[in-house]
Amino acid sequence: MTINNGMGDREALQAEIRRTRAELGETIEALAAKADVKARLRSTATQTKERVRLQADRAAGAVRRPVRDAGQLARRNIVPAAVVGAAAVGTAAIVILILVMRRRHR
Repeated sequence: MTINNGMGDREALQAEIRRTRAELGETIEALAAKADVKARLRSTATQTKERVRLQADRAAGAVRRPVRDAGQLARRNIVPAAVVGAAAVGTAAIVILILVMRRRHR
């Protein structure tokens, strides 16, 4: 206790009251937030929606990557694919020509 007419105690008490009021206000806000079921459900729904969106983006990326790589590989190897195609057409033409010549000679 101070001797200066209790002013020190009074100011300390008022400061303590201000702190207690602030803490009480924070506690009431926290309790009100817990009691607000709609807001909590909205928050949970938003978090779930974001998590699902991120997982979908990852899954889409995992699918896109191999498809993109296959497309790039096909574009890089266009000449061998064309050569194989031309060889197949040429072989088919030769087989047809041989069959037609055999029928004419019978």
